[in-house]
Amino acid sequence: QDKKVQPREPVSARMVANMLTLAGAGRILTIDLHAEQIQGFFDIPVDHLYAAPIIGDYLIKKGLQDSDTVVVSPDVGGVARARALAETLGAPLAIIVKRRPEPNKSEVKEIIGDIRGKTAVMIDDMIDTGGSVVNGAESLIARGARRVFACCTHPVLSGSAIERLSNAPIEEVVVTDTIPLTPEKLLDKITVLSVAPLLARAIEHIHRDESISSLFRDTP
Repeated sequence: QDKKVQPREPVSARMVANMLTLAGAGRILTIDLHAEQIQGFFDIPVDHLYAAPIIGDYLIKKGLQDSDTVVVSPDVGGVARARALAETLGAPLAIIVKRRPEPNKSEVKEIIGDIRGKTAVMIDDMIDTGGSVVNGAESLIARGARRVFACCTHPVLSGSAIERLSNAPIEEVVVTDTIPLTPEKLLDKITVLSVAPLLARAIEHIHRDESISSLFRDTP
């Protein structure tokens, strides 16, 4: 949490940053922060990495690098992330416009972009309860998308997310291993990609006093 929502509520991101610093951390590596401003809560160097190249390479190997693919941002706030993936795949961009009547609930108002007859690839930083991604997939299919893939960096998968994803019109859910998944969450349609090589390269560059900017290929 990067801001106060109610009076007398702590800013927990600042507390975690202080705890890590007091524990002796001298530098922090992060991947796809939900709120990038959290970097400013640390008094030590922070390197923010992105999983987009890992996900992009996987989708290219699946043959989703063509004009029949459209990359979809699940909301207006995720456009930069979706645009980066769209450029990697050489695909057009579409945006789901929605409203949130309450936390973890969303309603699709419209979809900006041509998705009819295309393979839609939704990309987000995380999937929590699965409500947004499932609503998005259903709306894409209803508006003419041929098939739907869902991708995210952090598979929180809380509550009834697994049941929702299992029944959703989503062909494959591509996630990374930033959050380990228990066996009961490993659906056949879930593919887990490792971020270990990305972190290893970043650590190597840091120890050699080299720039890690080369790791920011195809990022927002």
